[in-house]
Amino acid sequence: MENHHGNVKGVIAIVMASFLWGTTGTVASYSHDVNALAIGAFSMGVGGVLLVIMAWKKLVIDYKRMFKRPKVLFLGVSSVVTYPLSFYSSMQLSGVVIGTVISIAMAPFFTAILERLISHKKISLQWGVSFVIGAIGIAFLTFGKEQNSGTAYNMYQQSMGVFLGGIAALSYAGYSWAAKRLIESGVHSQSSMSGLFGCAALLLLPSLWFTGGNLFSSPTNVLVSLYTAVIPMFLGYLLFGFGLGFVDASKATLITLIEPLVATVFAVLIIGEKLKVIGWGGITLVSLCLVIQTIQPQSKLFYMLSPLRLKKSM
Repeated sequence: MENHHGNVKGVIAIVMASFLWGTTGTVASYSHDVNALAIGAFSMGVGGVLLVIMAWKKLVIDYKRMFKRPKVLFLGVSSVVTYPLSFYSSMQLSGVVIGTVISIAMAPFFTAILERLISHKKISLQWGVSFVIGAIGIAFLTFGKEQNSGTAYNMYQQSMGVFLGGIAALSYAGYSWAAKRLIESGVHSQSSMSGLFGCAALLLLPSLWFTGGNLFSSPTNVLVSLYTAVIPMFLGYLLFGFGLGFVDASKATLITLIEPLVATVFAVLIIGEKLKVIGWGGITLVSLCLVIQTIQPQSKLFYMLSPLRLKKSM
């Protein structure tokens, strides 16, 4: 019973984090003449510093244990460095909806592969069912966006945005897996996330010397920069790290499919990006994917919805 309550807390924390992350694209769209690399480096770098300050006492206790796993630490830090640069660039090139959708939708696939190949964890039926439904929903969302005039430049730009979204997804899966491995080795969840992000901040923040020219050039840019650093990055990853203490990395990244859902709704309602009917069908499927993830495998409802159960009843 205690494990069940912990799992519920973990899921709720990750859902809350995903909601906060879903606001980043819409908020970032209000910045003017700011390099996407600068927004990514500042938000993740400052967020990392705040996470270190928040978890300083736990880091002092856990840092030796973290450095005993240098390969995991290196993978996690390099993934954290890569993620914001590719993620924000993807959104800038292909739009908030497609950039967010691709970056998050592919992450569960990469995470499951990492857990299978390195951690030798089995892929559950529940994960498979929810992933298929979520992936179909993501595809509907991607193709459901109404495009502007299709010039060769726009097609190339969107293709690059999708490619960078894939890089962001791989990076996201990489640091989620690394954080979970550190937690499983006895590192506190706050130490795990703050350690990875703090080390990444040492590389991200100096890059602002080359890219951050207009980051604080107007009050709006200042507000956007501070919001992305404090709310989605600091608070969001604080919640995500807590959730990883109770939930497998593959399930955690699958739950974060709520991020493109939130990003799509905000992009449509606030920015004015448009979706076709198939796009709204994708939102419905992603929502169903999240519902399946909240059902315990032992529950009668999941058993009744299982494809194997349905096959037997036919």
